[in-house]
Amino acid sequence: MLAATLTHYRQNDLKLTQTSIPTIGQHDVLVKVRAASINPIDAKTMAGKMRFILSYKLPLIMGSDFAGEIVAVGSRVNKFKVGDAVYGRPRKSRIGTFADYFAINADEIALKPKNLSYTEAAAIPLVGLTSYQVLHDVMAIQPGQKVLIQAGAGGIGTFAIQLAKQLGAFVTTTTSAAHQQLVRDLGADQVIDYHQINFADVLNHYDAVFDTLGGQNLVQAFDIIKPGGHVVSISGMPTAKFAKMAGLPYWKQLVLSLASRQLMRRARQTKSHYEFLLMKPSGVELAKLTEMIEQKRLQPIIDRVFPFEAISEALAYSQQGHATGKIIVQMPI
Repeated sequence: MLAATLTHYRQNDLKLTQTSIPTIGQHDVLVKVRAASINPIDAKTMAGKMRFILSYKLPLIMGSDFAGEIVAVGSRVNKFKVGDAVYGRPRKSRIGTFADYFAINADEIALKPKNLSYTEAAAIPLVGLTSYQVLHDVMAIQPGQKVLIQAGAGGIGTFAIQLAKQLGAFVTTTTSAAHQQLVRDLGADQVIDYHQINFADVLNHYDAVFDTLGGQNLVQAFDIIKPGGHVVSISGMPTAKFAKMAGLPYWKQLVLSLASRQLMRRARQTKSHYEFLLMKPSGVELAKLTEMIEQKRLQPIIDRVFPFEAISEALAYSQQGHATGKIIVQMPI
């Protein structure tokens, strides 16, 4: 099969290589990948920026979510069958969806929404599960609560806005002037042009901040959070709590405790909660999103679709940071 492989950290592109079709375990399914999506974690992994918390042996087939058709099932799989159209996000230790075929644990997939194509469905798993776990599982957003979602026109933002509205939140987001109508159409109640206004100067007493940017944007999130509120980041500094839950050795827990001390201090000062989240695969939660998509309560937003042979071009476009919604890689039929 053809696969997009990382051979050296800090390289700017992937090598298309011929490799063996993966074998499956008793609890796995083998999927013919029809489409996969580009995600920020791809560039971070390629640059070696995730090595402290995610250790991979090279060469490594890249890719973190997909949509496709099951072509084989393990002996203990009873929820799916050959021919099922599915989508999913594998666990961190088994990435590799930029390939013709992919083996994944059956607990990490769900049936593809019937009203989406494979290309559309591939836009959902990583951003959908990340948004669900941040907004529902960690923040426990309730109707009427105020949430700020940073970078509303991005892959995460376009989905998180929709989901937060489904949970009943008052949603504020940041974006450029060019994308204000898009995020309003997705449900944003208040839109801040980050080129003109610093959100921390105009917002206050928020129940939650979903940080997708890190840096100073994350630090300033504590300026607007109310006591008891949640600041959750997917781009900021991981915490000792995260390191412990991820099973990292004690010395790494200590390093992250020191590295995140400024953020934890701000959380204590504001009587709020700070967490770093690295999404966990869940077929159960993905099935909940499937139901909402089929009810037309959620929809994917796609910026561009690239053919598989142009995956390096797709990654380069992603790294420019200007995509509106998701970037999809389409496999040959």
